[in-house]
Amino acid sequence: MKKWLLTKLMIFGLVSVAHAAPQTLPDFTRLVEREGKAVVNISTTSIVRETGSVAEFDDEITELFRRFGFAFPPGAKRGQPREHQTHSLGSGFIVERDGFVLTNAHVVANATEITVKLADKRTFKAQVVGSDPRTDVALLKIDAKGLPKVNVGDVGKLKVGEWVVAIGAPFGLEHSVTAGIVSAKGRNLPDENYVPFIQTDAAINPGNSGGPLFNMNGEVVGVNSQIYSRSGGYMGLSFAIPIDVALQVAQELKSTGRVQRARMGVTIQDVSEALAKGFGLVKAFGALVSSVEKSGPADKGGIKAGDIILKFNDQTVTVSADLPRMVAAAKPGSRAKVEIWRDKETITLSLTLGELEKMDKKSARRALKDKQQEENGRFGLVVSELNEHQKKELGVSFGLLVQEATGASAQAGLQHGDVIAGIHSREVTSFSQFRQALASLKTGESIPLRVIRSGQPLFLILTAPAQ
Repeated sequence: MKKWLLTKLMIFGLVSVAHAAPQTLPDFTRLVEREGKAVVNISTTSIVRETGSVAEFDDEITELFRRFGFAFPPGAKRGQPREHQTHSLGSGFIVERDGFVLTNAHVVANATEITVKLADKRTFKAQVVGSDPRTDVALLKIDAKGLPKVNVGDVGKLKVGEWVVAIGAPFGLEHSVTAGIVSAKGRNLPDENYVPFIQTDAAINPGNSGGPLFNMNGEVVGVNSQIYSRSGGYMGLSFAIPIDVALQVAQELKSTGRVQRARMGVTIQDVSEALAKGFGLVKAFGALVSSVEKSGPADKGGIKAGDIILKFNDQTVTVSADLPRMVAAAKPGSRAKVEIWRDKETITLSLTLGELEKMDKKSARRALKDKQQEENGRFGLVVSELNEHQKKELGVSFGLLVQEATGASAQAGLQHGDVIAGIHSREVTSFSQFRQALASLKTGESIPLRVIRSGQPLFLILTAPAQ
């Protein structure tokens, strides 16, 4: 009976499939014929100056020693500085008929000569109008008129699952066309705080950088910029800069040659479910302020570590990555309205934004071991007070260095070398204050701790175990 039933179901399944309406795959030919004329190939020349080497060791071996910081092997000598040319290829597209071309900043970085080749095989020398490494957008100008230009689409209407087409020059193969779908929108990538990337599975490879991503209406919705790859080639994860972001940057580059961005002077992190509960929020959203730059715009505006920024100029901060983009889009010197969550209530503050400048990354700091003071053992935590040198180095008036973290402390994420600098939005001022705060917690209750780890602040939730 079971065998017959299985066979019967299989037959019904075949009949169902046989009567299913055939689906037509999209035809990209008209789109490519019409819009491909505005896509260009970009080739660059750069001069690289490096030190050569002589002796039994060839250049490749000596270069490995140089790159990884090792001393030159015996018998190897540094040669005289020498220069040589390097060449690279990329893509771009015409955004204005009088010769303005959009591409990636990394395509033209350090280039001494840039050549733009049109679809009709004409070539032009190009000048960089402006370049913005933070968004990876560059605007070029060639001396030509009456050029074909792309039509711009509405990224807001772009849907996940929608077909998209990429045109570019992967590995120098001119005007190659690939297609895929939108895999995700608003994708945040590591160290990329100013671009909500469009993720696609359209095949993108080296040389596609700077090329356009079209929707099925033949409108540009993105600038192909990055891929995730373990091999250096396409692996199904491609990322494009939304065209509205790219064009906004291009307009500033055209007007002033640079992009001005506002800044608040805060370090932020995501609000997890545990953090939301610890701070008394109904749901996890917003940007948790883990530190505030002294005398910076946020500090002057009254924002404190431990505040959760819920809105910026009436825009909801869903995840922490939203805030840098919102702030950067504002004008330096302008007033901003910031809605925060503090002590389980909503507060609205007003502050004057500063201007974002290029800053070096803070060097990692590791606090030194001092005298140990052991917590009562309930949390599995051993801490010590920072000495004067350590406090000065970390920029805190008081802090507790974690010497050991086990049990509840380890579960909270505390590690040896962490510095506990605050509880909620308040600073830790003494070991007795910290011990009292932990002792007051009942089983299952949580407390947010502001921690400095390798020079970077973050919040962790410590939950009290059973006594």
